[in-house]
Amino acid sequence: MKKHYFLGTAADFSKNERIRMRKGRGNKEDLKDLHDFLCQEYGGKQVLITRNGRSAIAAGLTYYLKEFLGFASGEVIINGYTCYAVVQGIEAAGFKPVYADINKNDLNFTLETLEKVVTKNTRAVIVQNTFGNMIDIEMVEKFCKEHKLVLIEDLAHSTGRFYADGREAGTVGDIVVFSFGKEKSIDVINGGAVVFRDPKMTPVLKPEDRTPSDEEFRARIYPTVGMIYRALSYVKLNSLFMRLLLKIGWVKKSADAEVDFINSTLSDFQAKMALSKLKDRHEIGEKPLREFYLVRYRDEVLKKLRKAGYYFDAFWYERPVSPERYYKKVHFPEDKCPVAVEVSQKIVNIPTYYSKKALEKAHKIVKEYLDEK
Repeated sequence: MKKHYFLGTAADFSKNERIRMRKGRGNKEDLKDLHDFLCQEYGGKQVLITRNGRSAIAAGLTYYLKEFLGFASGEVIINGYTCYAVVQGIEAAGFKPVYADINKNDLNFTLETLEKVVTKNTRAVIVQNTFGNMIDIEMVEKFCKEHKLVLIEDLAHSTGRFYADGREAGTVGDIVVFSFGKEKSIDVINGGAVVFRDPKMTPVLKPEDRTPSDEEFRARIYPTVGMIYRALSYVKLNSLFMRLLLKIGWVKKSADAEVDFINSTLSDFQAKMALSKLKDRHEIGEKPLREFYLVRYRDEVLKKLRKAGYYFDAFWYERPVSPERYYKKVHFPEDKCPVAVEVSQKIVNIPTYYSKKALEKAHKIVKEYLDEK
């Protein structure tokens, strides 16, 4: 029987990690240890552990831009090719996301696209390092200094990776944001953190050290659910299985998470797992999160991949701001970000957690349809 390879559904979790998620235990010391590690490794003067990445973004903007720097409102420049969680976090803090178009080589914005969207109301720039493709951080740093903007590094895709100038991601910005959610560099199903690097910043309110029981339950079982889902794909019952779990609430779509950096934080056992992975971040960061290709006739490519046993159609991102069901809500300026629109229509991305041998045929199929980057 041909083996199936998946993008998503916790396919990056080993058997031992699935067991640890189901049976792992932790205590408040694990949260403290994660806090101290982030402070030490990323030059943090304060750290907040949050329930997800979007809450970390909202906390960073609320406590630093709004309460410390005194900006009641304003614009935050973000990548023109991103996920709704970033938009949600910015808006929850009372700021407006502004999209800078990207280039096809690394899917990040450029100096030219930044210059087109910066205004007198711009307060900050969020660096995304899309899929672990590292941006020219010296360019962004210089741009932020010239325009007196706060530089925020979002490490969801790039924890453990290094910029071309040798500095590690997370050691440059005024604020550093982590997501520990599904398919991120550090994946413990959900969770996040924000590191404040400014020594002059006043102390902030820490979230309650607790996680809702239903959220912890979903995190514990999801890697095992993913394993069952993948197994059921061989008898074509996987979609029915997932729809059932979504209906009864045992699984929740990542994009539907709430912003809350006051009332809850990461569970103890997840903090323990996140810390373990962060200690190995340089090994994790040796490869980008995903390899991407721009192709012609994408539907045909995905059909051929599925026929060969590769289920890579749950890709980031099928829209410039993903997922599809939130796209109309963000009012994305397609006319001002044409490259992001084009990329979203042509992209296929492949996970790097499988071996080269396992992915050999997938790469061969995709390369037959390559479009010019």
